[in-house]
This record gives sequence, structure tokens and C-alpha cells, in this order.
Amino acid sequence: MRRCTPAGISFWECLQLMYTGSRLKGDGIMYVCGGDIPELNGPRVQLRAMARSDAQALLEIWSDPQVASWLNAPPMSSKEEAEELIDLLARWAAEEDSLRWSILGPEGEVIGSCGYNYWQLQGAYRGEIGFELAPAAAGRGYMREALGLVLEFGFGTMGLNRIEALCHPDNLRAGRLLKRLGFRQEGLLRQYRHTASGYQDVQIYSLLCGEAAQI
Repeated sequence: MRRCTPAGISFWECLQLMYTGSRLKGDGIMYVCGGDIPELNGPRVQLRAMARSDAQALLEIWSDPQVASWLNAPPMSSKEEAEELIDLLARWAAEEDSLRWSILGPEGEVIGSCGYNYWQLQGAYRGEIGFELAPAAAGRGYMREALGLVLEFGFGTMGLNRIEALCHPDNLRAGRLLKRLGFRQEGLLRQYRHTASGYQDVQIYSLLCGEAAQI
């Protein structure tokens, strides 16, 4: 097990689980990201690899105090910080540690990001998703559409059997979204995270591949 806590980066706690094997797909080809993040397209949103040109738009989201509180991080304060995080996430994708997309809205504007904080194939076939959306874009179904693409990719291409999400108990909007996507709330992880104000509980949600096929 490898713990990854790069200096100067406070976003997204990263418990990196690295294993030597990978799950074989039905055609005998195993999923490898290698930093090659595919483009996923829905009726209204597009998911693509993050780019440095997204930094300003993402900064406006990551600097929002409410959004940052759900991410268990202080608000970002500069475009340079956003660029550093984008670069870091690209390196993690190349190392099979994480997979993150920028979310583009109907006009091609960056309205958020989503993806897999980590995934583990050998012995588990599970991953954990994370997501955030610009407050101005909330309530229009964009994140539901984006996460639908992420789940389809996880179950279909990556070969995951179980996809998890961690949610602050007060983040009611995220909890409702996960339930609409078919996730089940499994319970409360007590004092699971440590924050500037102390230990924090989180709710854990999960969706299984067989359940997703029934939605």
C-alpha cells in the first residue's frame, strides 16, 4: 500500500492502493490508463482530460468556500495552485493512481470536474468517485449526466464491480444525486477525516455493477 500526500497539495485525500495485477476483460485485454484519458460525450455535457487552460474556470469552483468544505480542503487562492493540481492529477493518471475529467457544459464551458479518486483491480475491482460542480450550474442535471458517463466507463471499460462515494452528511444535494444514480447509503464512517476543525464523519455510498444494469 502506498500513501500519497504531495507537499503543497491539499485537495482530495489520496490513499493510493497499488497492486501488481490487473483484471482481464472478456477480450483478454486489461484496462490501463497510462495517462490517456478518453473523451466521454453525453447529450449536454462532455468529459475530457483536464488542461492547464481550465485553471481559471476550475479555480472559480475550487475557491468557493462551500465547495471547498465538501472537498475537505481550504479554498484555493490562485490560478497557479489550480495549474499545479491539474498537473498533479495528470501525473496520477499516468501512474494509474487517479482519473479525472473536466466537465464541459452545452456551450463548451468548464463547469466542474469528476472522476475516480482511486481504483483497485486485483482482489477488489472497486473504485471511488469524486465530483464538484460550479454553483451557477447546479440544479440542471449536468452532474447526473456526467456521473452517468463516469459510471458507464467504470463498469464497462475499467471492469469495476463496485463503485463507492464518500459524502459529508450535510451535503444533502450530493447525497440525493447519488441515490438518484442508484447508489445505496451503506452507513456512516465515524471520524473518518481530520480537518482544521477536528475529526469529521462521512457517509459511504456504493453501487454494484449488477445494480447499475437494472437502473
